[in-house]
Parts: sequence; structure tokens; C-alpha cells
Amino acid sequence: MTIEHLLFDISDALRYPVLLLALVALVVVLAEVGSLLAELRRRRGRNVARLERAADAAREALAAGDGAGALRAVRSVGANPAMDEALTAIVEQRERPDAANRIAKRLAEYDYRSVRRLERTRILVRMGPALGLMGTLIPLSPALAGLANGDVRRLTDDLRVAFSVTVAGLLVGAVAYAVSLVRNRIYDQDYSDVEYMSVALASAAQPSLAPAGGTAHVHAPQEPALP
Repeated sequence: MTIEHLLFDISDALRYPVLLLALVALVVVLAEVGSLLAELRRRRGRNVARLERAADAAREALAAGDGAGALRAVRSVGANPAMDEALTAIVEQRERPDAANRIAKRLAEYDYRSVRRLERTRILVRMGPALGLMGTLIPLSPALAGLANGDVRRLTDDLRVAFSVTVAGLLVGAVAYAVSLVRNRIYDQDYSDVEYMSVALASAAQPSLAPAGGTAHVHAPQEPALP
């Protein structure tokens, strides 16, 4: 068996797995769109004034020794479970030894979770066009063989498959790119809110207590590579 035949066999064996993966990627990206719409709905009432009111209420509750009230106040601005967990840690860790480092670590973990959430669609930004390109090229070989043998029906069927997978792959990449851009913005905004709450509550008790964390490390996704 020559190298050419081996590569042809490998390419032919990948035909249906690639088609299946392209279909799965399309379903996943549509699910991510629905998830993004739900996230945007939860953040519909978000504004700076509301954040400041929550910080003031949390400070007053802490000054009165009402830890449960402070937790309710900070959680009122939480947009997702990860954000609620980070806000809860700010209240619970502020009185513990080495509180600044403890809070900074919680903020970093929250940032990492946001990046991990973004990785789903960032992968699809590249994978969608790649699957589309593979799904285009793989059927071309049997299509050309059908043309050489005068089998026009096979040629037509293979070309339809090739072009359909191309469209699906480009759609996956484009939609995933848009979802990644929007999520990048709202996650940066969420991190900014958590960081503000951390500084506000820390300064209320100990002016020197400030989180060591910086700005969010959620980077803008790169443009998808189009076939």
C-alpha cells in the first residue's frame, strides 16, 4: 500500500466523523446562543447606582454586625453562581487573617472560571471553519472519481454534502465569534463589579485591606480563520 492510498483511506474514514462533529458543533453553538440570551436577561437591571447601593447596604449591615444582611446585599448584584460565590467570599474572608491575599485568590479563581466559560465558544470559533473545510475537501475525492466514471448522481450528492458542511462550519465560526465577543464584555463588567465590591467592603473595615488582584484577564477572541 502506497502512502497516497493510506492517506486516501484515512481521509475517507474521517468523512462521517467530520460530518457528525460539524452537526454537533452547530447544535452546541445554538445552545450557547440561548445561554447567552439568558445571561443578558439576568443582567438587564445592572447599573452603577444599583452596585453602589448594594455596597452601601453591605457596609451598613457589617457595621451593625449583620453578616447575613451583608451577604444578601452583595448577592443582589450577582449575575451567576460563580459571581455569587466570589461576592460571598469577599464578605466571609474580610475578617480572617491575611484577608487581602485570601480575597485576591478568590477573585483570581473567579476570573479563571470566566475564562474557562469563554473557552467553549472560542474553541468553536476555530473548530467550526476547520470542520467546514475538512467536510468540503473530503467528499471532493469521491466526487471527482464519480465524474471520471460518468456517475453524475454521485458527483452531485458529494458536492451537495461538501457545500452544506462549508456553510455549517462558517455559521458555527461566525456565531461563536459573536457570542465570545459579547461574553467577553459582560464578564469583564462582572469582574469590575466584584472588584469594586471587594475594595468598598475592605476599605470600610481596614483602609490598608485591598485586593491584590488586577483587572480581568479575559482577552478578546481572535477572528475565526475562514476556509
